[in-house]
Amino acid sequence: MLPQFLDSVVQLVVKTATDLPPDVRAAMKAAMSREDPGTQSAQALTIIAQNIDQAADGEGAICQDTGMPTFEIKTPVGANQIAMKKQIREAVAEATKRGKLRPNSVDSLTGENSGNNLGPGTPIMHFDQWENDDEIEVKLVLKGGGCENMNSQYSLPAELPHLGRADRSIEGVRKCILHAVWHAQGKGCAPGAIGVCIGGDRTSGYVQAKEQLFRTLDDVNPDPRLAQLEASIMGEVNKLGIGTMGFGGHVSLIGCKVGALNRLPASFFVSVAYDCWAYRRLGVVLDAKTGAIKRWLYRDPSTPVAAMADQAGVVRTGREIALRTPLTEEQVRSLKVGDIVLVSGRAYTGRDAVHHHLMSHEPPVDLRGGVIYHCGPVVAKQGDGWKVTAAGPTTSIREEPYQADIIKRYGVRAVIGKGGMAGKTLAGLKESGAVYLNAVGGAAQFYARCITAVEGVSLLEFGTPEAMWHLMLQEFPAIVTMDAHGNSLHTDVEKASAAELAGLGV
Repeated sequence: MLPQFLDSVVQLVVKTATDLPPDVRAAMKAAMSREDPGTQSAQALTIIAQNIDQAADGEGAICQDTGMPTFEIKTPVGANQIAMKKQIREAVAEATKRGKLRPNSVDSLTGENSGNNLGPGTPIMHFDQWENDDEIEVKLVLKGGGCENMNSQYSLPAELPHLGRADRSIEGVRKCILHAVWHAQGKGCAPGAIGVCIGGDRTSGYVQAKEQLFRTLDDVNPDPRLAQLEASIMGEVNKLGIGTMGFGGHVSLIGCKVGALNRLPASFFVSVAYDCWAYRRLGVVLDAKTGAIKRWLYRDPSTPVAAMADQAGVVRTGREIALRTPLTEEQVRSLKVGDIVLVSGRAYTGRDAVHHHLMSHEPPVDLRGGVIYHCGPVVAKQGDGWKVTAAGPTTSIREEPYQADIIKRYGVRAVIGKGGMAGKTLAGLKESGAVYLNAVGGAAQFYARCITAVEGVSLLEFGTPEAMWHLMLQEFPAIVTMDAHGNSLHTDVEKASAAELAGLGV
């Protein structure tokens, strides 16, 4: 048994969840410099920068969705991997108990949350042996559900929207990658990074694509053919104009890493693992005899990390519109796409389980004039009550089957989320007099500071991420991206980027 292994893995989990590695910070800093001042993407990047600093300073979760913990472990021949698996599970449970990981492990048949991030398949652990008798390497990536849902897999040859035929060639692979980024829009918290696998079978392709995310953003592929493909994608993809959160802008992707596996003659898969800007990936090298940390991977703890945001942080323009709940139809219909609002007053969280529940049950609270926040916060018990420690928006499109009906049935006036929604919700907003407000995905620390109190909780039996939390907001900033007049920024950006995509397909 390695006496310090458990503590070392706990440190790895906590640091990965709360402090972005230097290569990701550098890429996001470069993204900030490329966006035009005053644009929606520039404003979103300022919030992201402030959030990164707040998370590191307070050791809080960068994003409230702390994702699926995926470990890659290399051990000496003869090492006790069974004992290591047990202690890695214990480390994940301990980090969850400390509030550094949100309870994310849900029984797929019952919907019950385990509460400690443990269960069949959680966490994911991949072990490999190496001929190094003195060291153990443990790498970890935390990839949230919103960007996980934006993964794509293509079987070539295929016809791709706006790009035409993608053949079994490097050119066909290039089209698949471009399409995957375009398809994600803002739903995966752009600007993102992608890992790609050419070949393999359906299973191994996705595994290899995710493994590419363990590479640093500034490395060079050792295969010159793949290096050229990566460079080509990075030279083209930011011409799409998707931008941060899908608001439109110059930076849609901060990294593209491609690997290749042999395949069957009948199959040609291209697998794309999409990761968000909150690209949480770190590693440690441990002493094989004690389990103590010998050195960190991806970062040097002795080197101070420069702040992402300047001292001013997010600066008000004076054009923000103050809203206080409950909202009236007149207030809501006066808003238009592009308006920046500051929401104060009561709001209620509602994710997948809550929306499904409300389709057949009366709400536990009065939602008339109210705000539903698509959010699964990280919460901590505080005396007899609760405190929110991380609370960014979740991807809204999952609620598309329900949202318009719930707005109409219960008199909801505003929905806060990220990534936008589709035609049924847009029509429902116009009919009922409601708006969709896009917050910045991943900015969990920034938005937690806009929540002054937790007044209660309903439907806690669904688990903490899926419960309905009663929150008091104070000047919570968001952008109107779908208004009550049938306008949608998301539709506009998707159409404009589709035209750019078609131009890249020739």
